[in-house]
Amino acid sequence: MSALALGLIAALCWGFHDICVRFLSQRTPISACIFTVILTGLIFHTAATLTTGTVQALPAQAVYLSVGAGISFIIATFGLYYAFERGPVRLVAPLIAGYPILSVGWAALQGTPVSALQWLAVLAIVGGVSCVAALSDTSDEETPPIGPTILFALIAAAGFAGTFALGQPAAAMSHEMPSTLVTRVTALLLVIVVLFLFKQPFWAGRKALPWLVAMGLADGIALMCVLSAGALENAKYASVSSSLFGMLTVILAWMFLKERMTSAQWAGCAVAFAGVGFLAL
Repeated sequence: MSALALGLIAALCWGFHDICVRFLSQRTPISACIFTVILTGLIFHTAATLTTGTVQALPAQAVYLSVGAGISFIIATFGLYYAFERGPVRLVAPLIAGYPILSVGWAALQGTPVSALQWLAVLAIVGGVSCVAALSDTSDEETPPIGPTILFALIAAAGFAGTFALGQPAAAMSHEMPSTLVTRVTALLLVIVVLFLFKQPFWAGRKALPWLVAMGLADGIALMCVLSAGALENAKYASVSSSLFGMLTVILAWMFLKERMTSAQWAGCAVAFAGVGFLAL
């Protein structure tokens, strides 16, 4: 499977994750949501690692990179949740969706050739996703000051880019299953420490639990897909195509929640998928 295809699977999983957040964010503590999702993702990945027989020792460098990826992933997760809690979507989504620019830029700095047309395709994907997500926000409610919101969104974007920049090389030099497991363990330990330090709740409630478990499974599959692309050609494209999750969230809402899609949003979808199609050539 190509890196681009793995990124699309991740985008679909994260799109499902985000549409579930719409139901839960207003009635469930964010800290409990994050803890349950990360814990479920770790249980899923542990079971997958054991059943596939891929338990193996990692070289020291792969361990360091995987731990760094776990730290970056939790930074990104907290940034994303708090940015979307503050809103508005039209401000937050385009900023977070810009992380592929950082990923491709880092790959270019590492010596990976990136042509002008490939850069144009990346910008088309980011622009299309941003258009669809921003136009989906029709709320007229007052929002908190935008300064901290922008900061949270930029932290999330940098965190996602850092996760992939560190996790993909770790998978390439060892095996994606044990290296991603290290990333998951690191992420959970950090969540526990943060919640204890700030005295935040761990328990989300029985009603929210099934949804959060489903979100954790989707998140586990998504992260595994993007990081496992590290051993494939053009690994950076997994990061790029996974950024479609913001757009797919809106499309899923249109399909299952009967939310309206405007002609401008459909045009944004066409532009984003055209960029993906070009990268797939």
